[in-house]
Amino acid sequence: MRPLAFLSLLFALAAPAGLHAQPASTHADLVELFFAWRDFHAPAMTDGIPDYSAEAMTRQHRALLTWQQRLAAVDTTGWPVAHQIDWYLVRAEMNGLDFAHRVKQPWARDPAFYVWFYPSPTDVPEREGPNIHGAIELPNYARPLAAGDAAEIAARLRHAPAVFAQARTTLTGTARDLWVTGARSIREQSADLDSFAETVAGAHPDLAAAAREAQAASDEFAAWLEAQADAKTGTSGVGKDNYTWNLRHVHLLPYMWEDEVLLMQRELARSHAALRLEEHRNRDLPKLSHIGDAATFDRLLNEAVTEYMAFLAEEEILPMKPYMDAALRERIGAFYSTDGLRGFFDEITYRDPLVMRTHHYHWFDLARMRDEPHPSPIRRTPLLYNIFDGRAEGMATGMEEMMMHAGLFNDRPRARELVWILLAQRAARGLGGLYQHGLEMTLDEAAHFASKWTPWGLLPADGGTIQHEEQFYLQQPAYGTSYVIGKIEIEKLLAEYARQREGRFVLSEFMDAFNASGVIPVSLIYWEMTGDKSMLEAAVGGRQE
Repeated sequence: MRPLAFLSLLFALAAPAGLHAQPASTHADLVELFFAWRDFHAPAMTDGIPDYSAEAMTRQHRALLTWQQRLAAVDTTGWPVAHQIDWYLVRAEMNGLDFAHRVKQPWARDPAFYVWFYPSPTDVPEREGPNIHGAIELPNYARPLAAGDAAEIAARLRHAPAVFAQARTTLTGTARDLWVTGARSIREQSADLDSFAETVAGAHPDLAAAAREAQAASDEFAAWLEAQADAKTGTSGVGKDNYTWNLRHVHLLPYMWEDEVLLMQRELARSHAALRLEEHRNRDLPKLSHIGDAATFDRLLNEAVTEYMAFLAEEEILPMKPYMDAALRERIGAFYSTDGLRGFFDEITYRDPLVMRTHHYHWFDLARMRDEPHPSPIRRTPLLYNIFDGRAEGMATGMEEMMMHAGLFNDRPRARELVWILLAQRAARGLGGLYQHGLEMTLDEAAHFASKWTPWGLLPADGGTIQHEEQFYLQQPAYGTSYVIGKIEIEKLLAEYARQREGRFVLSEFMDAFNASGVIPVSLIYWEMTGDKSMLEAAVGGRQE
């Protein structure tokens, strides 16, 4: 056998299952590699239980190098920008797995990773945070539950004892804040299972029994975690250098940890200063009052959707789609009364329901992904490691202020105050996440910092909103700043896109092209929409890096 043929044979034998022996050379080859990569990424399943043992994770991390080499061997010379972007998306996911193994290690450090049951939907393409493969996403099942779906959920719930038994062997980390808040998450799972069992007991008694069994296993696991907590004294943040690597190579952002601190501090100061000027301008107007009853809530929330949709259409903000109105009305929710503070975002909504309709751009995104899937199979598949966060959260956050500037609240001057409070809260909690990962604050200190810098006392440090947000930002580095940093990146894109069309800028055309790019990192959308690759190159360097 000739040497070259012999080497090719060795390479083919060494390649992971599902890969071509020869390097990919077309976009179709890249798509095939992508789906083979996704199969590899998923942990091995044994009797419905994902394997996160130390041995399995070591094997996966070792094999990752082969996948990275195969991707690097893809020759994208001459490919259109849209196809090159897909290549960068695959590389970002592979870098995400590398970061998970080298730094985050949620299967060993974070008990919340093992939550097995999620009863509520997420507003982004994929569940936020690092989550165990195979967890039950109840919103994925049509309601009322069909008999077959009920049986399937019951079978999966009955895997919970084995999942938690494995977790007792894999959770070897010492990260105190992750451990303590993770135990809380497992307790909350128990409460969710209890509520779920109550709702299905009449129609599906076996499913209710399975939920009760999973609840008992969850309670036992939580008790074990709580018994271990005093021995967990380590730090939970990833450190500044690791945080920067994750920003650049996973989320494709051209920043360091220190850069994000500076930008977030600037947005925090700007939001506070703008709020005080708004309050001064409105000083002779009556204060906003809370919605006080269910009938008023339902009427005002539906009127807010109607007003917002009319504004988007009449002002030619973006092309209107049939699914948009329903996407917002489905998320209205129900009124509830309380003697104290509601959650932060309810405090905003109960003062003026129009404001948060702008942030619900999330539901436009999800409806669009469902009804108008991207032509590329890679982009229509939700990205791993929440790589979409800057686009998804940045646009939802950006719409609040952009719609204010576009005139949505011209007749609601007090609502403008709420827009600045939203920005201040997101900047403050994002800074808390940064300080945690910079090893400058504990989670509790970050929560108090965010509470201090959120106006009107709407975010108590011991409240559920900020406690859960700071926990999540600790679990998933870069997510906590994505709301504000993503907004900034989108503003950069809008500025350059409009500059290139000086005198010919049409907002609805910008929004249409922006949406058509998919829910992917803004640096890639910037390249696609402007032809300028500099934002991406500032993050990751050239193609050969």
